[in-house]
Amino acid sequence: MAITENAKKYHEKMFPGYESKFLVTDPEFIERFDNFAFDEVVNQDDLDDRTRMMAILSVLIGSQAIDEFKAFLPAALNFGVTPVEAKEIVYQSVAYLGIGRVFPFLHAVNDVLTARGVKLPLEGQATTTTENRLEAGIKAQVDIFGDSMKDFWKSGQEESRHINHWLADNCFGDYYTRNGLDYKQREMITFCFLFAQGGCEPQLTSHAAANIRLGNDKEFLIKVISQCLPFSGYPRSLNALRCVNEAAEKNK
Repeated sequence: MAITENAKKYHEKMFPGYESKFLVTDPEFIERFDNFAFDEVVNQDDLDDRTRMMAILSVLIGSQAIDEFKAFLPAALNFGVTPVEAKEIVYQSVAYLGIGRVFPFLHAVNDVLTARGVKLPLEGQATTTTENRLEAGIKAQVDIFGDSMKDFWKSGQEESRHINHWLADNCFGDYYTRNGLDYKQREMITFCFLFAQGGCEPQLTSHAAANIRLGNDKEFLIKVISQCLPFSGYPRSLNALRCVNEAAEKNK
């Protein structure tokens, strides 16, 4: 086996004392994957481990990679992702993937946290009520996307206008207003949800632009794509890169 020392050290930081069974059954594959993902990729740029892990968790949800999510969540917690942050990532993903696809991940995060002795439920993070969620959601949309979103909630054709209303009061008013993650983190994980599931390029370009507007610049988003590539694959990563380039060009 020719797994590099860097890859071995990073793997040990993620999973202290754990040896993959694939080292026995698939040694050639593990050599190439570990050397790529845990040496070449992690040393490509200066993205910090905690941010890297938050992005990877989000990409795994977007990719529907439940088994890898279960394996990686303990590593993310070892690198400083808090139980609240892990929960918030899963909660927010419902707005972008739907509960049908997120339900297994909600079970998984509960199982992992419980196994680590974390008492559930965690402290509540909601800041809105049924009465003020629309107003707060509109404010979040404006803060993230700009003044053009001020009246978006009541725009569109009459028969579908309620969906834009829901985007304001549910997607943004229920999720983006929560404590636990700030706007920049929430836009980063949304970017990851969208690029990992594919087929969402218009929304992905829009959220790439929102990230850039908030300070998650083009260079940062390229780092996120790069660090997630071993988990999302090349086609969706290249599509995401194209969307980032489009958003950055429009932002000039």
